[in-house]
Amino acid sequence: MMRSLLWSALLLCAIPAQADVPSKPGVDAPELAFIGPSPVGYRMLTFTHKNQPDIENAAGFDAPVALRDRRLQVSIWYPAQAPKAGATSMVYRDTLWGEPPRQPVSFSQKGIAIADAAPEGRRHPLIVISHGYSNNPAVMTWLSENLASKGYVVAAIHHQDPNPYVSSATTRAAPNFNRPRDIVFVTERLRTELGNQIDPDKVALIGYSQGGYGVLTAGGASLDPDGPNMSLVAGGWLTKFARGTKEAGSLKVAGVKAVVALAPGGGFPKSAWGPEGLKEITAPLLLIQGDQDPVVDYKSGALAVFGATVNAERYLLTYKQAGHSIALNPVPDEMRGSLWDMDWFEDPIWRQDRINAINLHFITAFLAVHLRGDTAKKSYLDVSDPDSDKGEWNAPAGTPWGSYSPGAPEASLWKGFQRRHARGMELRHAQPAK
Repeated sequence: MMRSLLWSALLLCAIPAQADVPSKPGVDAPELAFIGPSPVGYRMLTFTHKNQPDIENAAGFDAPVALRDRRLQVSIWYPAQAPKAGATSMVYRDTLWGEPPRQPVSFSQKGIAIADAAPEGRRHPLIVISHGYSNNPAVMTWLSENLASKGYVVAAIHHQDPNPYVSSATTRAAPNFNRPRDIVFVTERLRTELGNQIDPDKVALIGYSQGGYGVLTAGGASLDPDGPNMSLVAGGWLTKFARGTKEAGSLKVAGVKAVVALAPGGGFPKSAWGPEGLKEITAPLLLIQGDQDPVVDYKSGALAVFGATVNAERYLLTYKQAGHSIALNPVPDEMRGSLWDMDWFEDPIWRQDRINAINLHFITAFLAVHLRGDTAKKSYLDVSDPDSDKGEWNAPAGTPWGSYSPGAPEASLWKGFQRRHARGMELRHAQPAK
């Protein structure tokens, strides 16, 4: 404990403002968003999924599909020992597609993790993250580093999607096949590769956008044989894994304890799973989306998934007036000169660091309940009124302004939020069908 406290103090001294480190929320963040007590280590693993159909390079739906080895890099964040003197924190570097016909745009993002730091502890819960279409793990360090500091091993897959702006419809459809297969393959490899560093029986999946489709599928939902992508994925390969086939079960991660899907794809214009497929999800589910999402329609996206996953306990956090950009880091400096580049990261209305802090608050509570059995954290999820705007707290005289609401029964202001800082949200909850 003393080592962890010392590490936290060193971080505060080393980076006074923290505004440029996405995993460290600001002073207006809700209570559970803040960085945890553990130092964070980082390393990269590479796995090879042998003899996989190379569907994204097929000439068309009816063209031959070659089998090739699929190489997958996986970024790993983990609780680590206190850093050695002189150790420097990670700077993540990657690219995102530029506005056509521009080339990919490079960016960098500061972090708190120390490369190859010695791991601390054993049998940590494992969280597997699947990024959005054409994104990469470097844009979601607000989540990966923060959760690792709270005692989780976090693995983010580099899916290497095709360029959606120059690809054919067949090529663009390839991630609908690759996402759940990547997630299942990597999760099972990690259960072996990471040994006693993780508890293989405590696994959660988190996905954004296309990754949300991936984790809902790998988390239990079966694919509708009449779904919209069945006739797009080259060689009919997706049909081989649809509901009712002998391979359908191979798209599911065994023993998943929790699933988080942010702005999940797969629901528009026709559901990838259909109502019957979503009924197969039994793991607890947290859905998060903006109700003005121009990329993934809210009503046929998270709202429809919430209504159809009747056999799971589930929550739906809705940001009123927010769009699709609810799960990336705040925009890096290199991306601020172009609105196209900025819109990868930032919502036009909501502050991105604010959204991320709220996401962290609820994801932290959700994972604590379902991966650690910390039932006390459930009080942060079970709000007294689903509409945050209706929350009130008549705090006793002398209560510091930045204090957190105690929640029900003392206050209807959502637990863990500060006065005037729980606005523009809705949090629904439903129990599984009996």
